[in-house]
Amino acid sequence: MNWDDLRIFLAVARAESLTAAAPGLRMDPATLSRRIARLEDALGAALFVKGPQGYALTERGQGLMAHAAEAEAALLRATESAEGKEALSGQIRIGAPDGCATFVLPQVCAAIQRAHPALELQILALPRVVNLSRREADMAVTVSPPEAGRVTVQKITDYRLHLAQRRDAPPLATLADLRGRPIVGYIPDMIFDRELDYLGEIGAGRVDLASNSVTVQLMMLRERGVGIVHDFALPSAPELVRVLTGALALRRAFHLVRHESDLRSARLSQVAALVAQGIRLEVARLEAAVARAEATARNP
Repeated sequence: MNWDDLRIFLAVARAESLTAAAPGLRMDPATLSRRIARLEDALGAALFVKGPQGYALTERGQGLMAHAAEAEAALLRATESAEGKEALSGQIRIGAPDGCATFVLPQVCAAIQRAHPALELQILALPRVVNLSRREADMAVTVSPPEAGRVTVQKITDYRLHLAQRRDAPPLATLADLRGRPIVGYIPDMIFDRELDYLGEIGAGRVDLASNSVTVQLMMLRERGVGIVHDFALPSAPELVRVLTGALALRRAFHLVRHESDLRSARLSQVAALVAQGIRLEVARLEAAVARAEATARNP
């Protein structure tokens, strides 16, 4: 078995599809299918279960995945050592919940890439937890720190959330006034993190306009209703305003999660430090902008 075989195996395992893996490998799906079949023949075992939904790892495939990922990390460390610790180049993928991925990470990644043009930064925005053990990403931003797995967790920063609605909507005096108003929020059975379950916080029994994406929720609020919004998202929706800030203010935190074997990579550690610092500064900047806008509205 050579590294090229492992590289192809890893790409297909992570993408769970020949079609999705093909562009990054610069091969067509038919060629990838032949290469995977040849690798399975050489090992004498099926590595994938092929079906309409794509390629799913077998138990043997999962075992090879762990070893192949370790080999990839070792090769990357060796490359970095030869290039020097200051070289920041290559592709790095950052997984994040879609709120952070939409309203915070683009600015952070743009600033990092501007300073390090040889870097290729990718943002994987998902309405679920990123699976680092399957190497879906090199690092992940999460709301709740994972409780299992061979990972390390670093708290990045707290962030704030409040109720918001259109500026031209009827005013709210108390939380009781929410009764009869359309509530915007998560699809209840698709909440992937307990920290995102806000219904109890606002005393609402149901969600009238729901999505598994906070970006879609924000777009819904621009049309109708009231719901919990990240303060850092509000500069992107000037027609919305925070309401009942004295009655309800939520605080959550972002954490940076990395596979523990990647701690030996100077390159990934440098980028992780830049990402964490960038998120911390960008959240503070956006939240300060919201506070300034409200102060100006009160005292024009």
